[in-house]
Amino acid sequence: MDFLRPASWEEALAAKAEHPTAVPIAGGTDVMVEINFDHRRPEYLLDLTRVDDLYAWEVGEESVRLGASVPYTRIMENLRTELPGLALASHTVASPQIRNRGGVGGNLGTASPAGDAHPALLAAGAEVEAESVRGTRRIPIDAFYTGVKRNALAPDELIRAVHIKKADGPQQYSKVGTRNAMVIAVCAFGLALHPQSRTVRTGIGSAAPTPVRAKNAEDFLNAALEEGGFWDNGKIIAPSVAKQFADLCAAACSPIDDVRGTASYRRHAVGVMARRTLTWTWESYRGPRRTAKGAA
Repeated sequence: MDFLRPASWEEALAAKAEHPTAVPIAGGTDVMVEINFDHRRPEYLLDLTRVDDLYAWEVGEESVRLGASVPYTRIMENLRTELPGLALASHTVASPQIRNRGGVGGNLGTASPAGDAHPALLAAGAEVEAESVRGTRRIPIDAFYTGVKRNALAPDELIRAVHIKKADGPQQYSKVGTRNAMVIAVCAFGLALHPQSRTVRTGIGSAAPTPVRAKNAEDFLNAALEEGGFWDNGKIIAPSVAKQFADLCAAACSPIDDVRGTASYRRHAVGVMARRTLTWTWESYRGPRRTAKGAA
């Protein structure tokens, strides 16, 4: 196994172009596990730890450009307001040591359905900035996951950053594991309210071959909220609506039985998380409206 260690982003792109099979490594929290268990033995490792640009983020007027290697700890500490769903997901990642090393780019590159960041990125509607010596493109998160641990990157492309719209409404994230820390998700769920567009987006992890959205559930809830004028009146969502939303989220899953949980349990848990996160986010959304009406 050869070790490539570029000192700049341009050198990294050139190395990837010359060695398309090279596996990028930054935090190493995914790659090293596979190597240590002999699940993967790449011909080349492409070390990106000296590429400073990957550790930077920019908060723009409408979105955040998050470098691929920005540690989860930094997201939790610095971007909780702009990216609340991703910050909550970051809290659930393994141990403090791994949160200090791992970043969203690693989750995306590995593309495991159990990656903690995926549901939050799906719910927020992120875009992945991919680059090669041929140029740069932005891949919508919905088109990024192409199969079990497969993504839309070309062999010579690297992930440089993720573009995520700043939250314009409440966001939530929930994860089920076999214990409270250092655990791979049995299943996970992300939910984001987007009041500006009057839409709701979801993200489901570890309950299908790839991270997925519950699009039928989103369509149902979007219609129910619009027809009832909920975005304007801030009324409580009826239990029957919340249950139907939860059932449709569970139906969006196509899980398997494995050592961490059964398929039936995963479906059930996703439904429970969907109902709970909907309750939490909607209460956060309608809270200021209750206060305003009370003051009036």
